[in-house]
Parts: sequence; structure tokens; C-alpha cells
Amino acid sequence: MTQREDPVHEEFFGHEHSTDIGAEPRPLRAELREMWAYRDLLLLLVRRDISVRYKQSALGLVWVAVQPISMMLIFTLVFGRFAKLPSDGYPYPLFTFCALLPWLYFSKTLTGASTSLVASSRMLTKVYFPRLILPLAKALSGLLDLGVALLVLGVLLAWYRVVPGPAIMLLPAFIAIAMFTALALALWLTALNVRYRDVALVVPFIVQIWMYLSPIAYSITLVPEKYRWLYSLNPMAGVAEGFRWAVLGKTPPSFLPLAVSLSVIAVVFALGLRYFRRAEQEFADLV
Repeated sequence: MTQREDPVHEEFFGHEHSTDIGAEPRPLRAELREMWAYRDLLLLLVRRDISVRYKQSALGLVWVAVQPISMMLIFTLVFGRFAKLPSDGYPYPLFTFCALLPWLYFSKTLTGASTSLVASSRMLTKVYFPRLILPLAKALSGLLDLGVALLVLGVLLAWYRVVPGPAIMLLPAFIAIAMFTALALALWLTALNVRYRDVALVVPFIVQIWMYLSPIAYSITLVPEKYRWLYSLNPMAGVAEGFRWAVLGKTPPSFLPLAVSLSVIAVVFALGLRYFRRAEQEFADLV
């Protein structure tokens, strides 16, 4: 994008001055080094997102616990009590709450990161910084909400007298998988949203359908064996089952479906990053 000075500036200084705000294609290693150099800006954006989210809120972080608890109660009533779906021998509220936590983090991160560029349009047109910082800030700020929800999970574990096993040490790995899954898709969606603004309207609809295609309210054992390879193309299926295994000590997820999910995430992330880097040269002009 090129911004020109006004005629008064040209009259007094005798020449035309222009400022280019853009992003030239560079090696990925150079961009990663640049993002590290802008780490203070990343932390500032994370703090801003958290502050704006709870500014002038009477209950503050209590709202973080309200959403998963309310959804857990609804799922328990509809799917656990009325539909009587199996919960692999565990209390249904605890069974579904374990899967709700990574899902809510994923859905909020995907929704927020998908609109991060358009929401920060003033920054994009005035100063240069690595554009990847914007969706990454959304992903990092959501970790606070997830941390609060994990405290509620600890209370539920104590209530039902369930003691996690050694697999609990792998919980951060499944959180990281949920984060990279959201970022992989957000790189595509946030770049597309700059050009096509109706993308922001489609994302909530996709997220809503995706939840029912993931084993959140039900066990993956309900999926016929012959279709599970196809079901494993959904990365959040592996994350939900991984969370349950890490917290409840249920049967560990099969290696092959988890490997398929990780492969899908890697491919989508790599292609999304490539598309984002090519499209960012036009962000300042289109936003």
C-alpha cells in the first residue's frame, strides 16, 4: 500500500514523499526471527485482548466457567439422561466436560483469529509488523480461559473422586494440537476474510456443525469401526479423545487415527501459512 503526503507537504519540501506499508516475500526463517524481535508487541496484543474481554465485567473470569458448565449440564440432560448415550463407564458430566474444554478453546480461537486482521485494520494500514502476530495473539490469549476451565475440571475430578494417571502429563501436548489446529484453519480464513467479508459469517456456522461431528457429547466408540479412519480426518476427534485419556485414564487413542489427524493438521498448517504469506502483500490495500 502506498500513502502519499498532502500537496502542502510537497509545496514546502519540493518533492513528493511516499511511504510503503507492505510485506515483501522472504524466507520463513527470516520471518520467524522477525516475529521474535516483535515479541513485545505480541505480549501487548495478548494483554489487550484479555483486558478488552473482561473490561467492566462484574463477574470477570467467572464467565469463563459459566459456558462449559452450562453446556455440560445441557449435554448431561439431553444426551446423558434422555438419549442415554454411553460414557465409557465414567460419570457423564465429567466425560463430556473433558472434551468440552479443548473444543471451546479451539472454537473461540478459530472464531477470533479468523477476524483478527479485519479487526486490526487501523494497525495494518499505519505501521508494519509481522501479520502472523495477530492470529497468534488470539490463540495465546485464549489460554487464560482454558486455564480457568481446567481449575473447574479439577473440582469435578475431586467431586467424583477420579484421580488422573501418568497420562495427565500429556495434557499440554493435546492443548498444543488444539491450538495448531485452530491456527492452521485461521491462517486460511483470516486471509480470505480480508478479501471476502462474508467469511466471518460462515465461521460460526462451520464451528457449530463441527462440534456435532466431533466426539464431544458422545464416545467415539459409537462410530462404526469401518468409518473411523474417515472420522480421524477430523483433528478435533483425536484431541477430544486424547483429553479424556489424559484426564480420566480411559483407553488410549489408537496410534493410526492420531497419526492421520496430526498429518492433516501439518498439511493444512503448511499450506495455510504459504497462502497467508502470499496474501499478506495485499492486506493493507484490501482491509
